[in-house]
Amino acid sequence: MAEQKPRYHRIADDIRGRIERQDLVPGQQLPTEHDLMAQYEASRNTVRLALRRLTDEGLIISGQGRGSYVRKAHLPAVWDWSVLESRSRHESDGNGGDQWTSIVAASGREPRQEVRVSIRQPPADVAQHLGLDPETAMTVVRERVRFIDQEPYALADSYFPEELVRDTPLMKPEDVSAPGGVLAQSGLIQARYEDEITFRMPTRSESERLDLPPATPVAVHTRTGYDKDGKPLRVMVTTLPGDRHVIRYSVLAD
Repeated sequence: MAEQKPRYHRIADDIRGRIERQDLVPGQQLPTEHDLMAQYEASRNTVRLALRRLTDEGLIISGQGRGSYVRKAHLPAVWDWSVLESRSRHESDGNGGDQWTSIVAASGREPRQEVRVSIRQPPADVAQHLGLDPETAMTVVRERVRFIDQEPYALADSYFPEELVRDTPLMKPEDVSAPGGVLAQSGLIQARYEDEITFRMPTRSESERLDLPPATPVAVHTRTGYDKDGKPLRVMVTTLPGDRHVIRYSVLAD
């Protein structure tokens, strides 16, 4: 005889089915705990365990005193990283060189960035990518929160060796761009990139800045740019919520 599922599993299964059939739609409030207790003839603790299960699966979100809601679906932003930051594309960009803004606008959506600039010691992993001493080196850090249609979609933090970009537009605490890229306009041309992609749960700060519901993993894309002699010029660390991005690559098979 098959072992019977715990009661709260069965309640979660039923609510999950209603969400999948769209009897409950994104943004819709679930019945109150009291109503669910009556509907399923279950204790408050059993109902809360069922709701916690659905929250952990990323299907619903809950707030103290606000009840539970079916999680809102985000329209994904689609990125082709095969050509992202292509220098030729930068030079021909009709939006002053800011490819991120251009790509978002071309999709019919509204881009916006909040920018903060500081000078500080880099994290150890960034220092390693830049070939710097993490105890003594200083970097210019451009921290950006990127919004699409007024919703936060990504964090993009770029690190530059301070002596390389001193007195360049990259020191300005504002959204700056130039055809071909600001680095290239300053005589620092990136000839190649190396990418690393990791996946993890967000930090508390990332969750707050991106307004992430519980159980939302993020992809972290670390791109290091090198000049023609192999000298690292920049590290960009982009944090992408997993519920609102599609990444595409085109790779030759030869």
